Amino acid sequence: MKTISHTSQLPLRKILLATDFSPASEQAAQVAFDLCQAWKADLCILHVFEYSAIAPPECGGELLELDSFYQDAERSLDTLVQQARRRGISCEGKLESGISHNTILENAATEKIDLIVLGTRPIHGFERLVFGSTAEAVLRKATCPVFTVGPRAAHIVPELDPPGGVVIFATDFHLATTEALQLAEAFSKHMKLPLHCLHVLPMSLEEGPHRNVIPLIITEALQHLAAGIADKLNPLTCAVTYGSEISNAMVEYARKHKARLIVLGVRTASLAASHIPAHIAYRVIAEAPCPVLTMAYRSQPFATATSTAQNFRPSTLHNRPSSANT
Repeated sequence: MKTISHTSQLPLRKILLATDFSPASEQAAQVAFDLCQAWKADLCILHVFEYSAIAPPECGGELLELDSFYQDAERSLDTLVQQARRRGISCEGKLESGISHNTILENAATEKIDLIVLGTRPIHGFERLVFGSTAEAVLRKATCPVFTVGPRAAHIVPELDPPGGVVIFATDFHLATTEALQLAEAFSKHMKLPLHCLHVLPMSLEEGPHRNVIPLIITEALQHLAAGIADKLNPLTCAVTYGSEISNAMVEYARKHKARLIVLGVRTASLAASHIPAHIAYRVIAEAPCPVLTMAYRSQPFATATSTAQNFRPSTLHNRPSSANT
């Protein structure tokens, strides 16, 4: 991400890197370093030591092993801190015990963090990835944006320096995602890349009776949504794509256009909530060929960007959440 310029109106003064020293976290660390240099931000590196709950105090042998794990974590943390400082970044390291996502969120609040960066491991059973995942809990509950380097993106991030590519902002027209759009605009501007505002429609509409009308209406709605930033961007693309699975459609669009960042708004409601498509946001993170930047917002009554798009919603759209922002 060396193409990001060094001046920005986006207030990124302090970034939190949450790491477990896995390969995905190692790549996320390099992303965090690049972001700190781009925005001249300070960095806090946090590792949450969770092994302390494994063995009861009477298990002396296991406690000795835990002590060894702790020392390894200290050394790994110090290595990352020194790497950051060698790149001219003001950096501190913190090693704490507790439940990972709670500790990360608590530190983000107390340290007044502007952006959380973390990596995710490859999928080993979809349900295990979605429910109870540290990354899932953080991106749903964080009060600041979360920059996630997924398992597929981890192998691609070092190759992002060549020119080309886009930043994608995917939306379902929920008015609460305005901040996420502004975030996408800021990153596209400072990465010097075009911004694509994307909406996914169900496959059934691609050949339906309104197949020529609906894309025009949705495009108009996207243009209205982006009107506040259109004069600041060159170029701005409003795109409509189709897919039976929304996350797959988004990922395919990202691959086709060589996306270097996807920006999503995510609802703070539990992934188990029956009224939202639980899998979308996290599947995008797991499958995307680039990092994903999320901003959580509290669920509000659904509203579209324009009355035109709101009034022309066939029953198939009402019955199927066509949201990329879950």
